Amino acid sequence: MALPALPDDNTLTEQGLAPAATGRVLLIACGALAHEILALKRANGWDHLDLQCLPANLHLWPDRIPAAVEAAVNQHRAAYDRLFIVYADCGTGGLLQQKCKELGVEMVEGPHCYSFFEGNAAFAAKAEEEFTAFYLTDFLVRQFDAFVWRPMGLDRHPELRDMYFGNYTKLVYQAQTDDPALDEKARACAARLGLAYERRFTGYGDLTTALAALTS
Repeated sequence: MALPALPDDNTLTEQGLAPAATGRVLLIACGALAHEILALKRANGWDHLDLQCLPANLHLWPDRIPAAVEAAVNQHRAAYDRLFIVYADCGTGGLLQQKCKELGVEMVEGPHCYSFFEGNAAFAAKAEEEFTAFYLTDFLVRQFDAFVWRPMGLDRHPELRDMYFGNYTKLVYQAQTDDPALDEKARACAARLGLAYERRFTGYGDLTTALAALTS
């Protein structure tokens, strides 16, 4: 079945799904993770996982994420044996984790996607030496203008760049895929921000582990 979309033009719903049955799991996910989740589903044959994505631009207002997740859980709970939230804390200050506990659903571990793509343990180990790093994922490289440049007003006031990024030293592109075009774009993003550039291939990190655990 096609899952009903939440009321936002940016909502992504996986189409052509079979009716919910025993063993089916619904992933309620950040729209910024759609490509990665679908790639993992295809690569691993995880046909029992269905996907409902909430708008990626909720990250501009993280206080709205718990309510959006709650609405999606309430909308789809009856049709699935299990629901899994593919968000980390994502700037909610623990509110999303608390909401998930109230709803009785599990979520991806970690403070944000940069951490679970790197691997939460590996990211934590680098934290003290990389507190001046600005991170981009594949999604954010593709959507740099929409999610970084314009929301920060840099398209209108480029002089604000040094105010925002003056204390950063480098841009770290956490690459989920090997794509020379994305690498080139990420390098250009670093230049626009006046930062040194580092590319780090992470693959899908702990996201793979979290979704694989839903197969049992």
